[in-house]
Amino acid sequence: MPNQRHISRLQLPSYLKVYNRNTDKPMGFIGNVSLDGMMLISELPLLVGARFEMRLKIPGHPAQRFIDITATCQWCREDVTPGSFDSGFALVAPPAEYVEMICALRRYFSFRHTATSV
Repeated sequence: MPNQRHISRLQLPSYLKVYNRNTDKPMGFIGNVSLDGMMLISELPLLVGARFEMRLKIPGHPAQRFIDITATCQWCREDVTPGSFDSGFALVAPPAEYVEMICALRRYFSFRHTATSV
């Protein structure tokens, strides 16, 4: 008898898209994040050493939220997936909304036991 999943999976690349704040054109999606940086997965290589004005569009109800960040590209390399590139960014003075997002992601993806052990 096959197991059936009861919890639907979220496709994070669909939710954590990154846009150029000045042009509103998509740059890629978040691969991973930390309090002072992030990795962006994109279709094009990005210029190492360049500073980028980015906008994270966070889906929500009743409305979508924006988190504007400024980040400097530290490195860029081809991803294992053909046609994709990974770029590491150092954030310049991350806003409070970004820090809140990191904390929310940590809570969401943590596997902490809330029940007391016997």
